[in-house]
Amino acid sequence: MRAPDLRPFLEEDVGDGDLTSGIFLPDREGRAVITCEADSVVAGLDEAVTIFSIMDVKCRTFVKDGDRVKKGTVVLEARGSLKSLMTCERTALNFLMRMSGIAEMTHSVCERVHAADPNLKVAGTRKTTPGFRYFEKKAIALGGGWPHRMGLYDMVMVKDNHISAAGGIEAVASKMGDVPDGIPVEIEVLDHDEGIRAAECGADIVMGDHFSPSDVKRLREDLRKINPDILVEASGNISPDTAVEYAGCADIVSIGALTHSVMSTHFSMDIE
Repeated sequence: MRAPDLRPFLEEDVGDGDLTSGIFLPDREGRAVITCEADSVVAGLDEAVTIFSIMDVKCRTFVKDGDRVKKGTVVLEARGSLKSLMTCERTALNFLMRMSGIAEMTHSVCERVHAADPNLKVAGTRKTTPGFRYFEKKAIALGGGWPHRMGLYDMVMVKDNHISAAGGIEAVASKMGDVPDGIPVEIEVLDHDEGIRAAECGADIVMGDHFSPSDVKRLREDLRKINPDILVEASGNISPDTAVEYAGCADIVSIGALTHSVMSTHFSMDIE
């Protein structure tokens, strides 16, 4: 997926013009610094720099996206007209806050999970903010997680409703030959027997929906007898706190909360 144009994000806030800055600020140059107000992985710096550049503000960054910083760290310096600095402030900070919050939560989960199972992938989902998915998935990657599929176009994921609407798992199996070469196929299953049938269909990944860790482990053991390369994903109301319970049981654990329930990291901008 190509990175979205950032101009519409700024235009959403500016509209016909920044009334406050236009009326009250003098026509002179200024300097601003952005500070991270919590211990956090930083994400969204590249986007903040781009937002400022749209209004000819020059930036210098002191850390990189993906770095983890301490509370009080100055991450960016911006120089340009006072009006441009203030017009860009909120949009730039929104990118930093939202993306860093996702990256930090992902980092925290990965740290706990990988201490128990270095091979268990922590994955995001499509439970993302409309229009902001690219940036949320990027933040997951910066936090050490796996973004998973970007959308409906880059991977086949046959869910329970697909199976029902198609006419059953046998109907799905009959269509597997229509999947283009190189496109991975994942099939969601609701019980052990469905998992066996999904593997026999030729699925690359089988997702156990609302499986307990022990049930996922048993499923993986049996599926590897059918296909040694098959992957098993655990999904369904798995929280950042419970993900570690799937260590040693699954290959992938997906967590919707990484994007739908994250707390933003606080950043501040000060004119100096």
